[in-house]
Amino acid sequence: MMVSENKKAAVKKLEAEFKKYSVIGVVDMFKLPSRQLQEIRDSLRGKAIILMTKKNVIKLAIENAGVAGLKNLENVIRGQPALLLSDMNPFELARIIESSKSSAAAKPGDIAAKNIIAKEGPTSLKPGPVIGELQRVKIPAGVEGDKIVIKKDTVLVKQGETITKPVADVLMKLGIEPVEISLNLLAVYDNGSIYGKDLLFIPLEKYQNDIVSGYMNAFNLALNIGLPTKETLPMLITKAYKEAVSLALEADIPTEDTIGTLLAKAKSQMEAVKKKSGDIDSKTSDNAYNENEEG
Repeated sequence: MMVSENKKAAVKKLEAEFKKYSVIGVVDMFKLPSRQLQEIRDSLRGKAIILMTKKNVIKLAIENAGVAGLKNLENVIRGQPALLLSDMNPFELARIIESSKSSAAAKPGDIAAKNIIAKEGPTSLKPGPVIGELQRVKIPAGVEGDKIVIKKDTVLVKQGETITKPVADVLMKLGIEPVEISLNLLAVYDNGSIYGKDLLFIPLEKYQNDIVSGYMNAFNLALNIGLPTKETLPMLITKAYKEAVSLALEADIPTEDTIGTLLAKAKSQMEAVKKKSGDIDSKTSDNAYNENEEG
């Protein structure tokens, strides 16, 4: 009976929190070390709070809260869930979480989030039995002076593969910390909408590039079809002006903008006619002279 009352109290407390905050996130705390959790809490101080409670308490509170659309969060609850509560824009929250990532040493059984590479070059290791450990995990290593040197870049674990104990030991000795530690934010409820992590953690640069690309595509389309807008009107007017001047020149229509070019064209044509006429006169004179000489 005592446990049931405690659960009811915990559910009521969560229900009150749901009505207090506009943004409610579900996170998975599985394998999140306490030190990194404290660092993340520090980075979120004054912006969001993390509440840790049992999975069934979270589900009951979501079902009983009566907040429109909140029940959709139940679909993402997994692992060791906790709640992230805030009034901040959820995408800003995601950027804070992303920036608070830290690295940690790999443990046997961890799954590589990306290719783990031992880079070519000198290490901090002294010559000794450790060179055999490197070679056993297929790292081409040798000795140069008083250091062990890796002879070429070597992929130790591919993305998605399991890290074995020999590899984890070698990574530790090389000082490689391939594991990224971060708050695993699964989804966020924000005033009736649910945003999954696939949207929350899209880099800001991609949004900016997409907006610029969309603007340019819309601008070019409007320009090509002659649609007048605030942005295209100056270029459309310039294009129409150039086409009108070109047409007037072809039709020899004198206007304020074409008269100079038409006069220059007429002068050029006049000089060409004059030159041709002079050439004909000269040729006629030469022929007449030649006939007189022959006579």
